[in-house]
Amino acid sequence: MSLFERFKTGLQKTREGFTKKLDFILSGGKVDDKLLEELESLLITGDFGVETTELLLEETKKRMKAQFKVDATEFRALLQEVVLERMIARQTPWIEAKVAPHVILVVGVNGVGKTTTIGKLAYLLQNKKKKVLLAAGDTFRAAAVSQLQVWGNRAGCRVIAQDQNADSASVIFDAHTAARAREMDYLIADTAGRLHTKVNLMEELKKIKRVLQRQDLHAPHDTLLVLDATTGQNALSQVQKFHQEIGLTGLIVTKLDGTAKGGVVVGLSEQLNLPIRFIGVGEKIDDLKTFQANDFVAALFSH
Repeated sequence: MSLFERFKTGLQKTREGFTKKLDFILSGGKVDDKLLEELESLLITGDFGVETTELLLEETKKRMKAQFKVDATEFRALLQEVVLERMIARQTPWIEAKVAPHVILVVGVNGVGKTTTIGKLAYLLQNKKKKVLLAAGDTFRAAAVSQLQVWGNRAGCRVIAQDQNADSASVIFDAHTAARAREMDYLIADTAGRLHTKVNLMEELKKIKRVLQRQDLHAPHDTLLVLDATTGQNALSQVQKFHQEIGLTGLIVTKLDGTAKGGVVVGLSEQLNLPIRFIGVGEKIDDLKTFQANDFVAALFSH
């Protein structure tokens, strides 16, 4: 199955909701104020966000006028073109491991699927013939270590872990030492997911970064925030807080198959100016996919 087909399947709920309604609104006739109001409402309820919606519609209207087009079906094609161009502009290529180990610090609040996503990411990288080690840095949640070990087994990765309530920075430091000794390509570190408003969580994450930099001044090479697509625009506050406190290099959006509001990916990309690195479109171990704007937008607008 191609990436486009996988995205199309994963976005089925969005296509049954947003895309079908989009087709109905733009099924024919001329573009007028009533049609634009309906379209604006659809994009906002689809979690594109108010600012993103206004920007996309304004740019599409400009292109319609410049190209002397008035038909609603032409508007649809131009809207898709605008969405794609803006998403591509915010996507920077993900640099795979050049320094071994390439350290990926994975952060996010509880319930977003962080530990599961780490297992899927490890599987994805190992399928690219990379050597991956996992660090069980979430020592706060009772089941986190055992959950990561289960996913490590599924992905075929070793997991460095200590007891619950062990110092998270110490666990990840030991894992980094092990990753260097074993010449691993990647070290993926899990972290605690207490509410992002909790000061002690942010301080713990900052400590992890300081401790890692004792061995590698450039570590972590990536700090990826996992977001649950079903939370929609509420994810914005999470991103802003984490980015402000520890500096993010990208986003992983999970559970897209469980929401009819796949437009949130467009809104996050536009409003946060952070690249989306991976998206989760199912529960299987191979359902985490490298984000490709071309395939995603084509699937989002697919009939």
